[in-house]
Amino acid sequence: MSESVLKDTRSKMQKSLDNLSRELAAIRTGRANSNMLDRVTVDYYGAQTPVNQLAGISVPEARMITVTPYDKSSVDDVLKAIQQADLGVNPTSDGTMIRITVPQLTEERRKEFVKDARKEGENAKVAVRNVRRESNDELKSLQKDGELTEDDLKGYTEDVQQLTNDYIEKIDKMCDEKESSIMEV
Repeated sequence: MSESVLKDTRSKMQKSLDNLSRELAAIRTGRANSNMLDRVTVDYYGAQTPVNQLAGISVPEARMITVTPYDKSSVDDVLKAIQQADLGVNPTSDGTMIRITVPQLTEERRKEFVKDARKEGENAKVAVRNVRRESNDELKSLQKDGELTEDDLKGYTEDVQQLTNDYIEKIDKMCDEKESSIMEV
Protein backbone atom coordinates (compact mmCIF):
# COMPACT_ATOMS: atom_id res chain seq x y z
CA MET A 1 0.00 0.00 0.00
CA SER A 2 2.74 2.46 0.93
CA GLU A 3 4.58 1.71 -2.33
CA SER A 4 1.49 2.93 -4.18
CA VAL A 5 1.63 6.14 -2.12
CA LEU A 6 5.22 6.68 -3.34
CA LYS A 7 4.20 5.89 -6.93
CA ASP A 8 1.31 8.36 -6.67
CA THR A 9 3.62 10.97 -5.20
CA ARG A 10 6.12 10.58 -8.04
CA SER A 11 3.32 10.79 -10.63
CA LYS A 12 1.80 13.96 -9.13
CA MET A 13 5.20 15.64 -8.81
CA GLN A 14 5.96 14.79 -12.45
CA LYS A 15 2.66 16.40 -13.47
CA SER A 16 3.74 19.58 -11.65
CA LEU A 17 7.03 19.50 -13.55
CA ASP A 18 5.24 18.94 -16.88
CA ASN A 19 2.92 21.84 -16.16
CA LEU A 20 5.90 24.08 -15.37
CA SER A 21 7.47 23.06 -18.66
CA ARG A 22 4.33 24.13 -20.56
CA GLU A 23 4.14 27.43 -18.67
CA LEU A 24 7.81 28.24 -19.30
CA ALA A 25 7.45 27.41 -22.99
CA ALA A 26 4.77 30.08 -23.28
CA ILE A 27 7.07 32.76 -21.84
CA ARG A 28 8.75 34.65 -24.64
CA THR A 29 12.45 34.78 -25.28
CA GLY A 30 14.14 36.98 -27.87
CA ARG A 31 13.50 34.37 -30.58
CA ALA A 32 10.37 33.36 -32.41
CA ASN A 33 8.83 30.22 -30.94
CA SER A 34 5.56 28.61 -32.00
CA ASN A 35 4.82 27.83 -28.33
CA MET A 36 4.12 31.54 -27.84
CA LEU A 37 0.72 30.93 -29.43
CA ASP A 38 -0.25 27.95 -27.24
CA ARG A 39 -2.52 30.04 -24.99
CA VAL A 40 -4.22 31.88 -27.86
CA THR A 41 -7.82 30.81 -28.48
CA VAL A 42 -10.05 31.95 -31.31
CA ASP A 43 -13.84 32.36 -31.22
CA TYR A 44 -14.52 29.98 -34.12
CA TYR A 45 -18.21 29.45 -34.87
CA GLY A 46 -19.11 30.17 -31.25
CA ALA A 47 -16.48 27.88 -29.66
CA GLN A 48 -13.15 28.91 -28.13
CA THR A 49 -10.64 26.91 -30.18
CA PRO A 50 -6.83 26.89 -29.78
CA VAL A 51 -5.14 28.61 -32.71
CA ASN A 52 -2.89 25.58 -33.33
CA GLN A 53 -6.04 23.55 -34.18
CA LEU A 54 -7.21 26.13 -36.71
CA ALA A 55 -3.95 26.93 -38.48
CA GLY A 56 -0.52 25.73 -39.47
CA ILE A 57 2.14 27.51 -37.43
CA SER A 58 5.74 27.70 -38.59
CA VAL A 59 8.93 29.59 -37.74
CA PRO A 60 10.68 30.37 -41.05
CA GLU A 61 13.19 32.79 -39.50
CA ALA A 62 14.65 33.45 -36.06
CA ARG A 63 12.37 36.45 -35.50
CA MET A 64 9.24 35.52 -37.47
CA ILE A 65 6.26 33.23 -37.01
CA THR A 66 3.78 32.52 -39.78
CA VAL A 67 0.23 31.38 -39.10
CA THR A 68 -1.74 29.96 -42.03
CA PRO A 69 -5.40 29.27 -41.12
CA TYR A 70 -6.85 26.15 -42.77
CA ASP A 71 -10.14 28.01 -43.29
CA LYS A 72 -9.30 31.22 -45.17
CA SER A 73 -12.46 32.91 -43.88
CA SER A 74 -11.10 32.72 -40.31
CA VAL A 75 -7.94 34.77 -41.00
CA ASP A 76 -9.42 37.92 -39.46
CA ASP A 77 -10.65 36.04 -36.36
CA VAL A 78 -7.21 34.48 -35.81
CA LEU A 79 -5.51 37.86 -36.32
CA LYS A 80 -7.85 39.50 -33.80
CA ALA A 81 -7.25 36.72 -31.23
CA ILE A 82 -3.46 37.06 -31.53
CA GLN A 83 -3.71 40.83 -31.09
CA GLN A 84 -5.91 40.44 -28.00
CA ALA A 85 -3.60 37.81 -26.44
CA ASP A 86 -1.20 40.56 -25.31
CA LEU A 87 1.94 38.78 -26.49
CA GLY A 88 3.86 41.98 -27.13
CA VAL A 89 3.85 41.39 -30.89
CA ASN A 90 2.09 43.07 -33.80
CA PRO A 91 0.74 40.53 -36.31
CA THR A 92 0.05 41.50 -39.92
CA SER A 93 -2.11 39.73 -42.48
CA ASP A 94 -2.04 39.52 -46.26
CA GLY A 95 -5.47 37.89 -46.43
CA THR A 96 -4.29 34.27 -46.40
CA MET A 97 -1.37 34.24 -43.96
CA ILE A 98 -0.54 36.04 -40.73
CA ARG A 99 3.03 37.11 -40.10
CA ILE A 100 4.25 37.83 -36.59
CA THR A 101 7.57 39.61 -36.25
CA VAL A 102 9.07 39.07 -32.80
CA PRO A 103 10.76 42.30 -31.71
CA GLN A 104 14.09 42.39 -29.90
CA LEU A 105 13.46 42.39 -26.16
CA THR A 106 14.59 45.34 -24.08
CA GLU A 107 16.58 44.72 -20.91
CA GLU A 108 13.59 45.80 -18.81
CA ARG A 109 11.24 43.43 -20.66
CA ARG A 110 13.73 40.56 -20.28
CA LYS A 111 13.81 41.12 -16.52
CA GLU A 112 10.01 41.08 -16.45
CA PHE A 113 9.95 37.73 -18.27
CA VAL A 114 12.59 36.32 -15.89
CA LYS A 115 10.39 37.41 -12.99
CA ASP A 116 7.42 35.63 -14.61
CA ALA A 117 9.51 32.47 -15.07
CA ARG A 118 10.64 32.55 -11.43
CA LYS A 119 7.02 33.00 -10.34
CA GLU A 120 5.97 29.93 -12.35
CA GLY A 121 8.87 28.01 -10.79
CA GLU A 122 7.73 29.05 -7.31
CA ASN A 123 4.18 27.90 -8.11
CA ALA A 124 5.55 24.51 -9.20
CA LYS A 125 7.56 24.22 -5.97
CA VAL A 126 4.42 24.96 -3.93
CA ALA A 127 2.56 22.25 -5.87
CA VAL A 128 5.36 19.73 -5.19
CA ARG A 129 5.38 20.61 -1.49
CA ASN A 130 1.59 20.18 -1.33
CA VAL A 131 1.98 16.72 -2.87
CA ARG A 132 4.60 15.94 -0.20
CA ARG A 133 2.24 17.04 2.58
CA GLU A 134 -0.65 14.96 1.18
CA SER A 135 1.59 11.90 0.85
CA ASN A 136 2.92 12.25 4.39
CA ASP A 137 -0.64 12.59 5.71
CA GLU A 138 -1.65 9.46 3.82
CA LEU A 139 1.34 7.56 5.23
CA LYS A 140 0.50 8.72 8.78
CA SER A 141 -3.07 7.50 8.38
CA LEU A 142 -1.74 4.11 7.17
CA GLN A 143 0.42 3.93 10.30
CA LYS A 144 -2.55 4.90 12.46
CA ASP A 145 -4.59 2.06 10.88
CA GLY A 146 -1.82 -0.38 11.76
CA GLU A 147 -0.67 -1.03 8.18
CA LEU A 148 2.76 0.57 8.79
CA THR A 149 5.19 0.40 11.67
CA GLU A 150 6.77 3.55 13.03
CA ASP A 151 10.11 2.63 11.42
CA ASP A 152 8.41 2.01 8.05
CA LEU A 153 6.66 5.38 8.34
CA LYS A 154 10.00 7.09 8.99
CA GLY A 155 11.58 5.36 5.98
CA TYR A 156 8.72 6.22 3.62
CA THR A 157 8.55 9.85 4.73
CA GLU A 158 12.31 10.09 4.05
CA ASP A 159 11.66 8.65 0.56
CA VAL A 160 8.94 11.25 -0.01
CA GLN A 161 11.31 14.00 1.16
CA GLN A 162 14.01 12.72 -1.23
CA LEU A 163 11.51 12.80 -4.11
CA THR A 164 10.56 16.36 -3.12
CA ASN A 165 14.22 17.44 -3.09
CA ASP A 166 14.81 15.84 -6.52
CA TYR A 167 11.82 17.57 -8.10
CA ILE A 168 12.64 20.95 -6.56
CA GLU A 169 16.16 20.59 -7.97
CA LYS A 170 14.67 19.83 -11.42
CA ILE A 171 12.39 22.88 -11.14
CA ASP A 172 15.35 25.13 -10.25
CA LYS A 173 17.32 23.75 -13.20
CA MET A 174 14.43 24.38 -15.62
CA CYS A 175 14.00 27.94 -14.34
CA ASP A 176 17.75 28.65 -14.60
CA GLU A 177 17.79 27.38 -18.21
CA LYS A 178 14.77 29.54 -19.10
CA GLU A 179 16.34 32.56 -17.41
CA SER A 180 19.57 32.18 -19.38
CA SER A 181 17.64 31.81 -22.66
CA ILE A 182 15.60 34.94 -21.88
CA MET A 183 18.65 37.01 -20.94
CA GLU A 184 20.62 35.83 -24.01
CA VAL A 185 20.95 38.70 -26.49
